[in-house]
Amino acid sequence: MTKFIFVTGGVVSSIGKGIVAAGLGRLLKSRDYSVSILKLDPYINVDPGTLSPFQHGEVFVTQDGAETDLDLGHYERFTDTHMSRLNSVTTGSIYQAVLNRERRGDYQGCTVQVIPHITTEIKERIHRVAKNTNPDVVITEIGGTVGDIESLPFLEAIRQFRKDVGRGNVLYMHVTLVPWIASAGEMKTKPTQHSVKELRSIGIQPDILICRCDRPLQPGIKEKLSEFCDVPVESVIPAPDAKSIYEAPLLLEKEGLANQVLSLLHLEHRSPELSQWQILVDSLYHPTHRVEIAIIGKYVRLSDAYLSVMEALRHAGISMKCDVNIRWVNSEDLEACEDPATYLEGIQGAIVPGGFGTRGIDGKIKAVQYIREQGIPFLGLCLGMQCAVIEWARNQAGLSNAHSAEFNAETEHAVINLLPEQQDVVDLGGTMRLGLYPSRLLPNTLVYELYQQKEVVYERHRHRYEFNNAYRNLFVESGYRISGTSPDGRLVEAIELPSHPFFIATQFHPEFESRPSMPHPLFQGLIQSAIARGGQSSSATSATEPSLETTSESLQSTSPLHSTLEVS
Repeated sequence: MTKFIFVTGGVVSSIGKGIVAAGLGRLLKSRDYSVSILKLDPYINVDPGTLSPFQHGEVFVTQDGAETDLDLGHYERFTDTHMSRLNSVTTGSIYQAVLNRERRGDYQGCTVQVIPHITTEIKERIHRVAKNTNPDVVITEIGGTVGDIESLPFLEAIRQFRKDVGRGNVLYMHVTLVPWIASAGEMKTKPTQHSVKELRSIGIQPDILICRCDRPLQPGIKEKLSEFCDVPVESVIPAPDAKSIYEAPLLLEKEGLANQVLSLLHLEHRSPELSQWQILVDSLYHPTHRVEIAIIGKYVRLSDAYLSVMEALRHAGISMKCDVNIRWVNSEDLEACEDPATYLEGIQGAIVPGGFGTRGIDGKIKAVQYIREQGIPFLGLCLGMQCAVIEWARNQAGLSNAHSAEFNAETEHAVINLLPEQQDVVDLGGTMRLGLYPSRLLPNTLVYELYQQKEVVYERHRHRYEFNNAYRNLFVESGYRISGTSPDGRLVEAIELPSHPFFIATQFHPEFESRPSMPHPLFQGLIQSAIARGGQSSSATSATEPSLETTSESLQSTSPLHSTLEVS
């Protein structure tokens, strides 16, 4: 029978529940247990697809086309397991399903209430994950913080769960904060005590406490928490800050988390196989090269808006023992400056990632022109490809007023146009070209070689607009190469510039398929080309520092937040 683990958080938000859940998933996978991880989000949006990146960070896209919370990206990267739309549940989706049943008369005249109808729907979503993939363990992360009013239905549902499936099949894990008070020179357990008290007041007694801290727990802290929170000492697990999230599974393993979970769930104790993960972390902390890659985006004030891009860069860097330093460049700042070199000089590579809306587009196009002319290794992703197409049309193909129909519906040369199947779409949520689609790669292209000469590859998409085929011949004749299309040849999926050291742009999002254990070939190609351009040797790097430092003052941009709806 499937076992169920519920991960709650207390004291503060952003405590690291997602990394704890993903890290535990890695530890169980290393013991040959199958795992699926579910995220319950308390916001009323049906999914994150229409949320501003400034509020919620990146929208992660699953293979089956669900727009989900960014934590599902962590789940996939840590467990090497594909998540689906079943693994992402919001309050909005729960109420939508219950109200649809009520309108159909499924409740046969009953008064529809939070208990039992909403809680029953929540429990059914958890069971659905177990039934769909039949994993040994389902880990469920409850978003928000214990004490938030919007989380109460989820907490009530998981409280009922132990009664429904049996005490030995359910485990409650609470992630909490043990702060260091500098003026007192000691750690304080009171926030954790109050958080556990709040949890117990609704009927949930945690079996394991995960204590987030910025240093090792002081002597006596574990015993004190055990006494006041009614948790065995061995089930009080320190989780100190790490230099990289990829070190978290190793730290949790060292503290005995997996063994406690196996004992409490009456599962067989197996020896973990974490040698490859240890090698991965060692490579991360001991690079032999260092490169600086610019990410030119619209949402750089919140780096989580580009989380999968950052992680894909990290994965490629690990595979080549290269420390990847990110230079964040706000595309709005580029619009206002005369010379792009002000923000881009000295980089060894650049990425223009996805996005929506007109804000900052001209800055991205200006950046692509500078990158192309300077021979800087370049990877364009989704909107990044569209900006590359516009730039080439204006500056090389003789179409000076070319644009995308998304940004200028009246443009004379809409080199990027709306997909035909999107013409009559009205609703924004979940209506784009979403999920995994095949792309046919053309032989004798750089993309074909990077994918190890695969004729067809499968990548995830999230877009409404596409390369306008009316201009395909013009682009090919002027020097562009279309290196990937849909299998029927109708949609352009990848372009490259043969005269450039490394210039590739894709309509799909390769970052969603990258894993620490299996870096994406396009990102590997970018890092390899960046090293060749002039990456520093290990003598210029610190062997004790993790990758992906941020160095740009653009994180402190003074540009006002947009109040209009933009999806990331």
